[in-house]
Amino acid sequence: MNTTELAADPQLARWQRFRSSRNAALASDHGWLTLTSFQWLEYRPAAVELAPGLWSTDGTTAFLTAAASDGLTLVETGEPVEGTISAVLSDEESLMWVQYGGDDGCQVVVELAMRADKYAIRTRDSQSPAFTEFDGVPTFDFRPDLVVEARFAPYPEPVDVPIATANPLVDGVHRSVGELVFRLPGTEHEFHLQAEEEKLGALTVTFHDETNGESTDEWRKVSTAKPRVDSSGNATVVLDFNRAINYPSAFTPYGTCPMTVKNNSLDYRIAAGEKEPGVF
Repeated sequence: MNTTELAADPQLARWQRFRSSRNAALASDHGWLTLTSFQWLEYRPAAVELAPGLWSTDGTTAFLTAAASDGLTLVETGEPVEGTISAVLSDEESLMWVQYGGDDGCQVVVELAMRADKYAIRTRDSQSPAFTEFDGVPTFDFRPDLVVEARFAPYPEPVDVPIATANPLVDGVHRSVGELVFRLPGTEHEFHLQAEEEKLGALTVTFHDETNGESTDEWRKVSTAKPRVDSSGNATVVLDFNRAINYPSAFTPYGTCPMTVKNNSLDYRIAAGEKEPGVF
């Protein structure tokens, strides 16, 4: 599509800018596409795959013991790691902790993470084929009919709903703040999706639909702006399924991404937004 055509359709032009930003974010240094392992730490110092040193935890603190010859440096300061260092995280926190390899010593970053109240590490390798061969996420063509207005029905108080994640050993929680209520083209019934609140009051919904496992990953998510409240007190948002995106677990087996709540399944083909990524 040429510049003139884009200018004539500002909605499409905004989506094109969104797609450019999304692909650029995925291609960031040591981002999700560079993940090459996920490993739980043991209670005794032990070697791990793809990273030098000896790693362990006592349940509350993570430890790394390394020699200067291992070539590890701290990500934050660049200081060499020699001897034993430690770090403490809360559940769901992560720390880009140490790095090594390559001409600059920064090819691989080791991320320390606390998941399900247990310590783990993830290696992030800038030479991972998923990263070096990435040229954008495949998407459906833009569908203006799948940009719909939704009514936001907030709950009196947020409701924590237990959910599974992409890692069967990690449980998750969906903090539902309310429901988005809307109709889709060709249907007469209303859909209800439970939403989570993000920064500045924005909403995110994670959903299944009938394209999953065929042309899309098993679940996706879409975000909205903060609901607008009219003079009658009704809150609405624009729900643009063209902006439906994959979770990191669609690109890597090393994610711990949240799955959907039970009721967020649409008996509808959302043929919009990101498709299932190719084999990287």
